[in-house]
Amino acid sequence: MIPPRPAKLRVVLVTGLSGGGKASMLRALEDIGYDAVDNPPLGLLETLATRADRPLAVGVDARTRGFDAGEILATLDRLRGNPALHPELLFAQADETALLRRYTESRRRHPLAPQGRVADGIAEEEALTAPLRAAADLVIDTSELPLAALRALIERHFGQESGAPARRMVVSLVSFAYPRGLPREADLVFDARFLRNPHYDAILRPMTGLDPEVGAYVDADPDFGAFFGQMASLVGLLLPRFAQEGKKYVTIAIGCTGGRHRSVHLVERLAADLALRLPTPPGDGGDDSSLGWRLHVMHRELAREGLAAAYLADRSASPADPRTGDGPARTQEG
Repeated sequence: MIPPRPAKLRVVLVTGLSGGGKASMLRALEDIGYDAVDNPPLGLLETLATRADRPLAVGVDARTRGFDAGEILATLDRLRGNPALHPELLFAQADETALLRRYTESRRRHPLAPQGRVADGIAEEEALTAPLRAAADLVIDTSELPLAALRALIERHFGQESGAPARRMVVSLVSFAYPRGLPREADLVFDARFLRNPHYDAILRPMTGLDPEVGAYVDADPDFGAFFGQMASLVGLLLPRFAQEGKKYVTIAIGCTGGRHRSVHLVERLAADLALRLPTPPGDGGDDSSLGWRLHVMHRELAREGLAAAYLADRSASPADPRTGDGPARTQEG
C-alpha cells in the first residue's frame, strides 16, 4: 500500500495597499491557526518559510525594510520550488475613496507621503505594488467589504476546510450591481440587465433573488432559458481548463441594475447547476493531475445592505439544488 503523500505547508504572503486591509487579513489568518509575522526584513522571508512547522502568514508592504516587488516575486518563485511548501500571494486593495476615508478617520499619515498628501502616497504605492497585484493568487477588494465578510473570505480560502490547496480550485460566484462597479477580482462577467426586471413589480420589489417568486418571474422571460443554458455551458467548458492550467481561484460575476433580483437569482441557479456536476475531489495519495474544485456563493449588494441573507449567502454550495429545500438554507428578506 502506498502511503499518502504528506500535505504541503501553506505559506501566505500578504501584501497590498496601506489601509487596504492587510492587518485584518493577517489577524484573520492568525485566528485560523497560522503563525503571523508582519513586515520582517525581506531577507528573512525565505528563512521564516523554510523553518516553519505550521501554516505561516507573512505581511510585506511598502513599510517593509528594503521593500522591492521584484525581490518579493523572486523569493516567491524560490519558495514554489520547495516541494515541502505551498506558497501563495494574497493582495489587499481598496479604491482611492475608501483609502482616503480610512486615513481621515484614523488620522494617520500615509507611509509614502508622511509630509505630503495622502492621495500622492496612494498613487506612489499603487505603482510600486502593481507587479505584486498582477502576480497575486488572490486579490481581495475591501472597499465596502464588512469585516465579518472579509474574515469569512479568509477562512474560506485558507482555512482547514479548504482541502488540498495544491490541487483544488475555488470557484466563487458573485452577484453585483453595475452602478456600484464591477467586482475587481472577476475573471468572467455576465450581464443580466436585459432580462425582465422584478423591481418594476410592486409586490416583488421588496423581495430578493433568493425568493422563489422572484425566481419564477425572471425564469418567465422568453430569453432566460437560452441565456442561462449558454452561460452554464460556457462556464462548464472553461472551469476544467482553468483547473488544468493550475488556476487556484476563479471568480464569476453576474450583474444587473440593483444587484438584488436578477443577478442574485442567476447566481443561485448557476451554483445549483455547477454543484450538481462538481468533479470528484482528488483522494488521499491521488494523482496531482486529478481535477476538482470547490464552489462558493456571495451576493455583494445584499452584504452591503446588511441584510440577514447576505452572510448566509456567503456559503459553500451543496450538490443539492438549493431551490428544492435539500441544499443550503434559503433566507428571505424580512
